[in-house]
Amino acid sequence: MLSRYVFLSACLLSCATFAQTLSQTLPNGLKIIVKEDRRAPVAVSQIWYKVGSVDEKPGKSGLSHALEHMMFKGTPSVPSGEYSSRIARLGGDDNAYTNRSETVYYANIASANLPEVLKLEADRMHNLNFSDKEFANEMNVIREERRQRTEDDADGKMWEQIYLNSFTLPSMKASVIGYMEDLHTLRADDLRAWYKQFYAPNNAVLVIVGDVDAKQTLRTAAGLFGKIPRKSLPERNNLKAEPVKRAPSFAQASSPVTRQPLAAISWRVPSLSRLDDKLPYALDVLTDVLAGNTSSRLDKNLVRDKQSALSANAHYDLLSREMPLFGVFGMPAENVSAETLLTQMKSEIKDIADNGISKEELDRIKAQALAGEIYARDSMVSQASLMGRLEARGFKYSDEAAIRRRIQAVTAEEVQKAAQMLTDDRSSTVIIMPESAPPAPADYTAVKKPEKQ
Repeated sequence: MLSRYVFLSACLLSCATFAQTLSQTLPNGLKIIVKEDRRAPVAVSQIWYKVGSVDEKPGKSGLSHALEHMMFKGTPSVPSGEYSSRIARLGGDDNAYTNRSETVYYANIASANLPEVLKLEADRMHNLNFSDKEFANEMNVIREERRQRTEDDADGKMWEQIYLNSFTLPSMKASVIGYMEDLHTLRADDLRAWYKQFYAPNNAVLVIVGDVDAKQTLRTAAGLFGKIPRKSLPERNNLKAEPVKRAPSFAQASSPVTRQPLAAISWRVPSLSRLDDKLPYALDVLTDVLAGNTSSRLDKNLVRDKQSALSANAHYDLLSREMPLFGVFGMPAENVSAETLLTQMKSEIKDIADNGISKEELDRIKAQALAGEIYARDSMVSQASLMGRLEARGFKYSDEAAIRRRIQAVTAEEVQKAAQMLTDDRSSTVIIMPESAPPAPADYTAVKKPEKQ
């Protein structure tokens, strides 16, 4: 099976031989990356600002996300609401998102109209201008977004509780959208100050993928962005002060919109800091062993065989600016308690820690990873997103091949060691119960040790 994917990969690489990727860092610090992909007359533009919720201070949670909303509220030359309207009139679409590490603005457009998108993006990097009235109106939208995505969404509540329960530093705990009390006290000037601090060419990466001439597109972008002055960036929060090990912690919350509990256990683990690190690659492979597809252990053993879970999954991001979490989470089947599902998920990890994985299992995971790489190349958005993530999180876009090679080189013994590091002193547990469910026992402070099932 692996040889088929290798052959397909070679074919795709051969087809891409005549395309090129060029990059340039302007004197003002903006890095521009342009990758040619001539299969269709379209282009993707993404600009990555290296600021997210982990950069915020207590009392100002949600600041980065709120500013993302206000970036569509106009400049002196582009009235409020016109940014997206102009792109739509050109036949394109655009949007933005904020996460813990960065804020990203993107547009998909016919390649012939790309210069107009870049002109609009350069304008709002330097000339954002919104009124207090627009800010007040938009904060109503953001508070409603929080109600929909966190307070009235069981998954959203679970993820908020995971970060609150896993970390001690306020900047590591806070949700991206912000606490509701902070969303009532943020002021327009807070956002203006945040914009002046972090929205600078030397704190951004521009990525373009599509049917373009790389050299000409670099010249166009340099002409539009090159005159924007660089800024002295503020000192960042010391994220390394977050302790890796401490006593296990437990939190329970309720949700009115779920009939079944949700259960999650997370461990504080390392991210990839150097290309030659080994553990992060093994942790990445471990997520696929547990939950990469329907043949992975959580789905096979808990969802289908024991039928104790309606769903079960795993998560880890090896490309994290801050300390990442390795987590497993799921929804127990009817008449199965959240505590039982947590015990079973931990038992699956313990089995790998004690007994390792087979060569056949590892080969299957690597073949699937290689297939995923091939399919990702079929999407201009995926290509741009990976390059942006690498650059925004301390690596180079050209490191992609080396990272993929090292994932393919992970051994079964390294995966076993990765499972062995998921110890109680790194862990935190969260249960989200239906709102009418009884509370957990007062003395329940951590998931019990795995029991024989």
